[in-house]
Amino acid sequence: MQQRSRIAPSILSADFARLGDEVRSLTAAGADYIHVDVMDGHFVPNLTIGPLVVKALRPHTTLPFDVHLMISPADPFLEAFAAAGADILTVHPEAGPHIHRTVQRIKALGLKAGVSLNPATPAKALDYLLDDVDLVLVMSVNPGFGGQSFITSQLRKIVAIRKAIDATGRQIDLEVDGGIDAVTAVQAIAAGADVLVAGTGFAPQANSFGCRSCLEFRMSFQVTFLPVYAASRPIMPISVLSAETSPSLMTSPARIAAN
Repeated sequence: MQQRSRIAPSILSADFARLGDEVRSLTAAGADYIHVDVMDGHFVPNLTIGPLVVKALRPHTTLPFDVHLMISPADPFLEAFAAAGADILTVHPEAGPHIHRTVQRIKALGLKAGVSLNPATPAKALDYLLDDVDLVLVMSVNPGFGGQSFITSQLRKIVAIRKAIDATGRQIDLEVDGGIDAVTAVQAIAAGADVLVAGTGFAPQANSFGCRSCLEFRMSFQVTFLPVYAASRPIMPISVLSAETSPSLMTSPARIAAN
């Protein structure tokens, strides 16, 4: 069942010279998770951070650290990120030969386990994993860099994964990362997402990260669905959209799946 919408700002868009301040500002601004993008320059064409940075940031917030491991292999680093203070570890099926074993290891470390699907990775990659994972991350851009445009074909994947998650009867986060802004956020939620990763989609206001816009960004798509966010209920279906407020977003999950 689709859960209430949550926002996970990515520190990839933060000022790395003052990450502690940025994380505290995001916490005060109403973020739900802190999304940590870990890249190795091998699995994806960029280098970012490791466990030491996660450990350094842990005292600055009580929010869950949603750590996305875009590294290969991932298995040798699971313990280090767990010890550093990660709450969720998300890995890619392509990052190692035994994704189920990796998920089991993450769970054994006492963390929530996530699996991320790149744009070309089919939803069927989850067929034998959904009974064990706590989060599915759909990449709506090719991983490696911020500031990319949302790949609209991923909406069909989100619809398919939402259906598969609901069939399990389990509470599994369906997260979307890449090109999220006030427009694509509505589309992703309509397709079935309930966690949105946002970075450059934040308009800079309070500081380099635009931390005040956590709430403003949430409101920019939340009001389109009526005030159900605060009620901690599943987001209302896209059919409640007003043609006057969002004429270009009158797209139901069924229509998305058909396109």
